[in-house]
Amino acid sequence: MIIQNRSPLIGQILRRCHRQAYFGKWPETEQKEFRQHMRIITDFISEPEEQQLHEEIEPYMSRLRYEFDHWDDAIHGFRETERKKWFPKNREVLERVRQVAFDGAVMPYVHILDLAPDGVIKPHVDSTRYCGNTISGISLLSDSVMRLVRTDEQRYQQQSSGTATDPNSQGSEPDAAYRHQPEAPLKNNFYADILLPRRSLYIMSHTARYKFTHEILAKEHSQFQGTLVPRTRRISIICRNEP
Repeated sequence: MIIQNRSPLIGQILRRCHRQAYFGKWPETEQKEFRQHMRIITDFISEPEEQQLHEEIEPYMSRLRYEFDHWDDAIHGFRETERKKWFPKNREVLERVRQVAFDGAVMPYVHILDLAPDGVIKPHVDSTRYCGNTISGISLLSDSVMRLVRTDEQRYQQQSSGTATDPNSQGSEPDAAYRHQPEAPLKNNFYADILLPRRSLYIMSHTARYKFTHEILAKEHSQFQGTLVPRTRRISIICRNEP
């Protein structure tokens, strides 16, 4: 679906402020790009809208077991599914996401990721093999903190095919993993902590999407600028565009 115009409501949403904290020595131009490409919109949905979304997905999600042994080792304590058909009121919410976060078409299936209170999403970069230059997610049930750390651009670079290259790696077999986990140490590096309030929307694109790992801080490390951010069960409703 191609969006031709944005309504006044969408314009108001886009003007809401970010909640980001920066660490390390950021190059000025890169920090400017990052601010443009990593946007947080607080109160993107209302409490009734959050309840509507939760009530639609909970009957199915509650039948799934939390997994602690993911095949690509990027995430533990989670359950997930994809959904194409939604109740009319929730379709309206997802239409708002499309208008705000994407310039054109989005993938028809919406990813639902349910993270247990003790679950963790490790640092990773989602492969371009499975999604395009923008990922956008609504946070349900809990606040959380997302950390984005600059990767080593010389050692790790995704190609248009979705493969990750490393000059020290052997062979040329393509990497089929959905989530790549390049090394991105904090020491002598620069990174950002992003507060994701409950009912907020994050929009990750371009520089933030490709050049930084992202993770959800574990419960015991969930802090923002020195303040504890209690994290309970968290559900994210994630839209993506085509690779």
